Amino acid sequence: MSTIAATPLSAPAPSPAASAKRNRLRVAFLVGGLVLVVLSFVRSVTGANDLTSSGTFSATLRVSMPLLLAGLGGLYAERAGVVNIGLEGMMIMGTWFGAWAGWHFGPWPGAAAGLFGGALGGLIHAVATVTFDVNHIVSGVAINILAAGVTRFLSVVAYTNVPGAGVTQSPSVRGTLPRIDLPVLAGGRLFGWRSPDMLGWFEHRHWFFLSDTAGMGKGFSSNLSWLTILAVLFVPLTAWLLWRTAFGLRLRSVGEHPVAAESLGVPVYRMKYIAVTISGALAGLGGAFLVLEEAGIYREGQTAGRGFIALAALIFGNWRPGGVTMGAGLFGYADALQLRSDRAIHALLLFVAILLIMGALWFISRRKFVPGTVLAAISAATFIWFFASKTVPNEFITITPYVVTLLVLAIAAQRLRPPAADGRPYRKGQEADI
Repeated sequence: MSTIAATPLSAPAPSPAASAKRNRLRVAFLVGGLVLVVLSFVRSVTGANDLTSSGTFSATLRVSMPLLLAGLGGLYAERAGVVNIGLEGMMIMGTWFGAWAGWHFGPWPGAAAGLFGGALGGLIHAVATVTFDVNHIVSGVAINILAAGVTRFLSVVAYTNVPGAGVTQSPSVRGTLPRIDLPVLAGGRLFGWRSPDMLGWFEHRHWFFLSDTAGMGKGFSSNLSWLTILAVLFVPLTAWLLWRTAFGLRLRSVGEHPVAAESLGVPVYRMKYIAVTISGALAGLGGAFLVLEEAGIYREGQTAGRGFIALAALIFGNWRPGGVTMGAGLFGYADALQLRSDRAIHALLLFVAILLIMGALWFISRRKFVPGTVLAAISAATFIWFFASKTVPNEFITITPYVVTLLVLAIAAQRLRPPAADGRPYRKGQEADI
């Protein structure tokens, strides 16, 4: 009687994509923890408590949301192969339509109208780039110019002789969005019971790292509007939709190799239209957020270039939802800090100098001597600036968010990989050219 030797079954090896994702998560958590440790050290040395206060992180969350929404919008378009430099114009459309509907009907209809206004801009961009093959950059610039002119015209029509309004601003939005504090973590109510503020208690102890982490946690869990929660939920929703569904696979294939996608039956034109319209809708919601959460009214020039910063966050984030979130958070933190404390901005110089020297050492360890030397020189200059001064000029404080964004974007440019067909013209039936 023959016997069959039993061989132990081993677990299947993880796929390269799954391993790469786990590695990215490990690196993200490691870098995030290291940054918070350095921030805690700088806060302890300088006494600039606003660096890690719950108020700063709460403002960061609020300021980041328009950038996050517009950046996620740009992600949809560019993953489908359409460069959307018109995010700024779509945000402008969202601010006007959101304010108009908010004035008449309230904040939630205002948010829906902002989605509609931005989607309208995205649809125009799709018609120009997909159907008529207009250069994506030219079309995006035209959208930005057109949006500014259209909203001025609509303001003349809608707000002339309206009390409290005019050509450059709308009346106040009717009502406000509801807000919550998370129970136990931030002292919110639970079935009518006022729960303890656990994170606030730890924050006020000013302990190294622990209090700083608690300040960040409370900032992200207190005084939250439901629109902010909705905006944050778009991050995992986008990650799931683009990387875990058949729709997302088709959309990304259109941005990587549209000819191959067409040969497999993917409706390339339709996917591009859907992606760019979603892109505009999210950017429009970001514009409406500025009205509903920040100002309560529409003002001309309200977006202040945030659409371009969102595009920079998209590039910094390597065309991924998590990266876009980090890029938007980085700009939001710098912007929130300059609104709260001049002393904290001066302390930020020390924080930036330490990160730069760490980046220089990392480049040098990989034998990349040119970028390492450049970062070391900038770090030395920043150290000298910090120790030789007690304040930062007001002019520099104003541009701090933009300087920080450009600096990090320049460092991150070493690892960027856009979709292969991003910005390339495509006509149905053409032969492969990528």
